[in-house]
Amino acid sequence: MPLGAVASLLPWTPPWAALLAGAGLALTLGNPCAGAAGRAAKWLLQIAVVGLGAGVNLAVVARVGGQGLGYTLAGLVATFAFGAWLAGRLGVGAKVAALVCAGTGICGGSAIAAAAPAIGAKPEETSAALAVVFLLNGVALLAFPVVGSWAGLNAHQFGLWCALAIHDTSSVTGAALTHGREALAIATTVKLARALWIVPVALVLGAWFRRGAGHGVNHSSVRVPWFIAGFVAVSTLFTLVPALQPAAMIVGAISRALLTLTLFLIGTGLSRAVVRTIGARPLVHALLLWIAIGGASLAAILAGLIH
Repeated sequence: MPLGAVASLLPWTPPWAALLAGAGLALTLGNPCAGAAGRAAKWLLQIAVVGLGAGVNLAVVARVGGQGLGYTLAGLVATFAFGAWLAGRLGVGAKVAALVCAGTGICGGSAIAAAAPAIGAKPEETSAALAVVFLLNGVALLAFPVVGSWAGLNAHQFGLWCALAIHDTSSVTGAALTHGREALAIATTVKLARALWIVPVALVLGAWFRRGAGHGVNHSSVRVPWFIAGFVAVSTLFTLVPALQPAAMIVGAISRALLTLTLFLIGTGLSRAVVRTIGARPLVHALLLWIAIGGASLAAILAGLIH
């Protein structure tokens, strides 16, 4: 376990590999320190979310987000509405479904990382959502360039589609790059604008689940989680002080490393009993939701409704 934790901090270790490695170790060898790993993962996850704000330029987000505010909001509402309906039909737990919807509608693992502590998700629920989202990210890297070429998308359209329909930013950039620099620039900018929806969505989900647990949503119960406030504060700082951009790159790199370590620790909590409890339903839920959102956004782009 300690060697796996150290390896997950290496810059070339992808997040999905850390998650799978942790799960593989837990399922084969067991994890005698599951409690400690879970507690560490909770705090590291929140610290990583704060640091990820260094990579979000609010000026760019405001400009691009303002241009597409309407269809971005519509897409989020549609994602959560259809995701909730699917979850009810498939019998997927409410918190797992909420995390999958957040990952699908915003920015994959980062959105799940921010939403999980806000709604009080258990480590196994977070792990299930992350696992299926990372799996679909890998599929997207292979499928999107093929489908984009088949649909006749130009570079601008393809970059926009990648930003709207692929979960994680890393997979968005990887897929968009296959269609050239213009596609990459469009995809990166639009995805950056969507990333800021992490904050309001996490707040709304937190309030919703507190209400569902029997706590009325009032002024005293709706609080901004410290890590969400930290995310916004860090984003604001590095946006307003351009001279700090070199430091922003360092903070972002450290935060991504911490997030990868966190995913390893979360993976170590995925025991055989947990796997049997979760089952294949979250994967089916995430897949159907992704196909629906990806197909709808592609149709809207081809029809000229989104540009």
